[in-house]
Amino acid sequence: MQERSQETREQLLASAEKCFSQSGYDATGVAEICIDAQVSKGAFYHHFPSKHAVFMALLENWLKLLDQQLFNLSASQESVPDSLIRMGGMLGFVFQSASGRLPLFLEFWAQASRDKEVWQATIAPYHHYQQLFAQLIQRGIEEGTLQTADPQSTAWVIMALVTGVILQGLLDPQAANWDQVGRHGLQAIVEGIRKK
Repeated sequence: MQERSQETREQLLASAEKCFSQSGYDATGVAEICIDAQVSKGAFYHHFPSKHAVFMALLENWLKLLDQQLFNLSASQESVPDSLIRMGGMLGFVFQSASGRLPLFLEFWAQASRDKEVWQATIAPYHHYQQLFAQLIQRGIEEGTLQTADPQSTAWVIMALVTGVILQGLLDPQAANWDQVGRHGLQAIVEGIRKK
């Protein structure tokens, strides 16, 4: 019974992602999601209290994937510069997990400009990742592998690079190998602050 309930929830999430991507958040109703998922409205409301809740669940699911990958890399025993460069390689995972979801990501950003809860859920990971990078940079300074630099500012520069590369990759996926661009960009930043 519980396994079937989980399958229904996953089907609702997949259908909501499809409907939001095709029609946009505002034009998509619970009815459209239910029709696509081939479930009743009762089943929908058993899993999600509202369309907004399923939208937020999609955002949270994607961010959990990123969190796990970043945590694994930041917890490694290699030097901080090497960890940061390997994190640049994670952009391939980001693009793979975002594949075909450009309309949905644009919906997240559009909704974030109008909805405080969506904005907070969207911006919170940026602050979290910035802090993670700042802590790594501070650790690199302390271990002697990085030059003295302002960890907060350097972390924001890394976030600006990563966010910009992701946005460019989503908007114009064929223009470049964005995974490689991100890795090279992060490597350039790291080499600029690596202690010689």
